[in-house]
Amino acid sequence: MNLVRSELLKIRTTNTWWIFALISLPLWALTLLINWLQADALTSGNIGDVPPDQADTLAAASSADALSSNLFTTGQFFGLMIVMLLGIIVVTSEFFHQTVTTTFLTQPHRTAVMSAKLVAAGLLALLFWLVTTALNLVAGSAVLNAIGEGSQLGNDAAWRAIGLNLLAYLLWAVFGVGIGVLIRSQIGATVTGILLYLGGSIGAAVVIAILANQWGEWINNLQLLVPSLASSLMVTGTDIPGNPPRWAGAAVLIGYAVVTGVAGTLLMRRRDIS
Repeated sequence: MNLVRSELLKIRTTNTWWIFALISLPLWALTLLINWLQADALTSGNIGDVPPDQADTLAAASSADALSSNLFTTGQFFGLMIVMLLGIIVVTSEFFHQTVTTTFLTQPHRTAVMSAKLVAAGLLALLFWLVTTALNLVAGSAVLNAIGEGSQLGNDAAWRAIGLNLLAYLLWAVFGVGIGVLIRSQIGATVTGILLYLGGSIGAAVVIAILANQWGEWINNLQLLVPSLASSLMVTGTDIPGNPPRWAGAAVLIGYAVVTGVAGTLLMRRRDIS
């Protein structure tokens, strides 16, 4: 616990987490607006003509389970990126401020240090999840009432999505720590993380959509290989026709996190820190 408190103290003594928190708020508000417009369009039917083969997908996306899950996990896309960046900084700040040598002289067991960093990053992820979830429950209920769906606060599917959203936040914190161990430069790791997250998400979504249109809907299963898309799949609230099952997204994401955490720990133990 002393190591974890030490890691949290290092973070609190910098302005980084405040900056990320301030960035998160407008991004969350923007996402809420988009989700509101989407939910209103789905429930009002103002989406134009729908091809017959897309009718089942539209019906699933318009269900109370899907609408409430989407609104109650608002901000996940950008929130996971912020949490990943915080995980990166938990590690790279040691090299940036040149405190890593002191850290390992104080605690020579590097596995314990790495574990403390993972726990600290996880606690930060938990904090961000708690804040966004509290905002989502209030704002999401208001939106659902406004579009005639009721608050959906008693919807079991929505609460499962909220719980899986917490899992996603924790796992992306682990990814961030792993990237920070792999790339010691704070700027280099941060830029790389952003490019991989945004570029990978948008690029993969476009490529998969093109391939699915050319080769068939089964191509959509490839989205499981992209961590950010797997995270979104986890919190859909209901299985969407043409998409992989939600549990598969969670399983793949957990697998990535285990590999990242183990690889990061091994690298931390073996690398020269001088």
